[in-house]
Parts: sequence; C-alpha cells; structure tokens
Amino acid sequence: MTLEGRAIHVDRHSRSYRENLYVYPVLSRRARGVSIGVNLNPDKVCNFDCVYCQVDRTVAPRVRRVDEPRLAAELRAMLEDARDGRLFERPEFDGVPEGLMAVRDICFAGDGEPPSYPRFLEVVRDVLAIRGEAGFADLKVIVLTNATLIDRPRVREALRLIDEAHGELWLKLDAGTEAYYRLVDRTSIPLARVLRNIRAAARVRPVVLQSLFMKVHGEPPPPEEVAAYCDRVRGILRAGGRLSLIQIYTVSRRPAEAYVTPLPDDGVDALAAEVRRRLDGAVRVEPFYERRIA
Repeated sequence: MTLEGRAIHVDRHSRSYRENLYVYPVLSRRARGVSIGVNLNPDKVCNFDCVYCQVDRTVAPRVRRVDEPRLAAELRAMLEDARDGRLFERPEFDGVPEGLMAVRDICFAGDGEPPSYPRFLEVVRDVLAIRGEAGFADLKVIVLTNATLIDRPRVREALRLIDEAHGELWLKLDAGTEAYYRLVDRTSIPLARVLRNIRAAARVRPVVLQSLFMKVHGEPPPPEEVAAYCDRVRGILRAGGRLSLIQIYTVSRRPAEAYVTPLPDDGVDALAAEVRRRLDGAVRVEPFYERRIA
C-alpha cells in the first residue's frame, strides 16, 4: 500500500531532535504520520540485544538518566508547537506530504525497554496529564514493549491508566521457537515468559503484536519457523487473548548486525499471507515494508 499511489520512503526516524534529550518526533510508517516518541532509556540499556536493533550503541549516550521535569517540558513544548502548526514549519519536515503532517500518537519507545524505567508509572501519569492540558485529550498513547516486564505491579497499573485513556499496548513477538528467538532477540529471558505475559496482557485488553522478520545471513525465516510462530499466536487466542492487529514488518534502518538485511516487499507480502492463511483470518494482519509508509 502507498499514500495516494506513491511509495513514501521513511528516513526521518532519528531519536535526536534539536536540543531535546527525551522527546522526539518521527515520521512513522505504522502511524501514517508523526509519532511523538518518549525515550525513557537514554542510557541505551536494554534487556534484549536484537540483531536488527537500530540503536547505535557504538556511540556513547548523551545522558544516562531521565530528568523528568525536562522530559515534561519537552513534551509540553512539542505538543504546543504541533497544536499551533509550528512543528511542521521546521526544516525537518520539508518535503513531507500534507497528508502525513499530523501528530497521530505519543509513543513510549526510545533506546531500550520503556517499562524498565523505575518511575514508568509516574511518567505515564505525567504524560497523560500533559496531553490533556495541551488540548490533545484524544491523542492515542502507545507503549512499545518486548513484554518481559509488563507483569510487574507498577507497570500493570501504568498500563491500566493507558487503557482508561484509550491507548494501546504493542507487544513484540519475533519468533515461534526458542532457538530462533535467541538467534534474533539475543536475550537470556525465556520465550515462555514473553508468551505468558502476552497472553495475560491480551486477556485484559486487545493488543497489537509487532513481529519483525528479516534475512539473517541472507536467509529469510524458514517455513517451519513461520509455522511455529503461527502456533504461538493461536495459543494466545486459545487462552482468551485478544489481538487487534499483527504487524508484519522488516528492517527499515541500519541494524546492529551487518548480516541482517530486509525482506523484499514480495517477501513481506508472502509472509503476511501465510500468517493470514494459517490463522484462518482470525486476526487482521498488516504488512509494512522497508523504508516506506504502507
């Protein structure tokens, strides 16, 4: 899919924006517009070490701690600029089609795992309050997470607040087998824990599954891995989990490892079609391609 028949290539996904340390606008292919990112992991620490990660950990972080008053001030200023139109007059948005010149969401993403921040609950409260004060009471708030920490009581409370604000929880699932999961996500945390947390979260509210597939050493995920992935998704559904969407996407920026390359568009389409087929249409599946808004 394209916007008005045109393929829109997305290169504007930097987490650095002017003098800001924590809040940044990105042109998001999945938001189909501008997403305001909130980075609670400026130290670049994460409990995954994904082979496809686009965070450049060869460069030292600008800061290693979160200054919450500054984060709040950055978010307030960006929302005010978006409301008044000043945000889109800046050089960073030159050449962006008019249809994409809109803020679609506020997204907890950044350079690590957002719920790992000890005061995640407090920041969520602040962000929701600032959103309302700035005149964006209906702006969606999204949390991107690998699902490893969402069973913590204070994180569950933060997610409850986001549910009440009609936000969304986007959970990572990149594999169906333990071996492939460890190959691509490179973590000591068992896949079983991720699946358990996804099932529990999806019983509380509909969630979005984010699944990145790529070529590793020139090879796409093998058919048996795709089948195992679909078995895991069916297990979530059988356990009473609700999935509003599965996002099938590929590498769109420079990955951590040079042996990782994106799937071609027809490869993404074929994989999405196979997931739809194996799930018998039980969940909406949407493909997203390399460097373009689909």
